[in-house]
Amino acid sequence: MKKYKIQKSPFVVPTTDGKLIEEHWGNSTGNSNVSIAHMVAPPDWSEPHQTPEFDEFTLIISGKKQFEIDGEIVVLEKGQSILIEKGARVRYSNPFSEPCDYIAICLPAFSMELVNREDGV
Repeated sequence: MKKYKIQKSPFVVPTTDGKLIEEHWGNSTGNSNVSIAHMVAPPDWSEPHQTPEFDEFTLIISGKKQFEIDGEIVVLEKGQSILIEKGARVRYSNPFSEPCDYIAICLPAFSMELVNREDGV
């Protein structure tokens, strides 16, 4: 029995905001302990504040991404990464003119039950 798995067809998460989410590993593949996703946030994209029950690592491949973490604004560019610990109130956005291509890793895996998104933002 092989001790590895190759992901050739990531799960494309349906979205309504123009963001591309390709989950390579996570709840969609039966891995609830970690999720690894390739994402592309279009220009002028944002999502509501959230207070996740998971740690989230983000690595910027190209473009820029803005993070509002407990009221502090942080902007990352290509080659930079960040760890946002569970329990932080965070809002992700791309208020810039270029798409942002990045990798996100969540421990445990991302799920709508653990993200705790706020309504109406």
